[in-house]
Amino acid sequence: MNARTASEPTTMKNRTTSERKSARELVVTRTINGPARIVFEAWTKPELFKQWWVPKSLGLTLLSCDMDVRPGGKYKLVFKHGASEPMAFYGRYTEVTPPSRLVWTNEEGGEDGSVTTVTFEEQGGKTLVVLTELYPSKEALDAAIASGSTSGDMSETFEQLEELVGTLK
Repeated sequence: MNARTASEPTTMKNRTTSERKSARELVVTRTINGPARIVFEAWTKPELFKQWWVPKSLGLTLLSCDMDVRPGGKYKLVFKHGASEPMAFYGRYTEVTPPSRLVWTNEEGGEDGSVTTVTFEEQGGKTLVVLTELYPSKEALDAAIASGSTSGDMSETFEQLEELVGTLK
């Protein structure tokens, strides 16, 4: 940490970090300016989720967002890009612990689908969000990274989440 950074922590933007933690695990972290209950709501209420989840720079449209956020409940997100066919992403929630934890499956990948865990830890009115994607094999994570389908766009996505949370406080 340089001296300027240490002396001006309140003027710095929150950073999103993405790191491969193991052969099968990718972890994305970001501190969001807002309480955990509001950040959790932004992840679990479809009307809020669809306002921030899709990075604007990708040119994707979120056509539908169905979320039954409870253990065993299902979700389905349908995206479209330009003239391409719509793409569906779906799975089920395996854990829902408001306002601290969500776990869901990503079933569109078949046997190579990941399990996503998001934790929300409130610290002084801000929330540390840790998103972990666990793949069934090293090869599945390698393929996801190579395809660009991993959390590479999470920086922009989390910036959009922070902007939305700022309007909800």
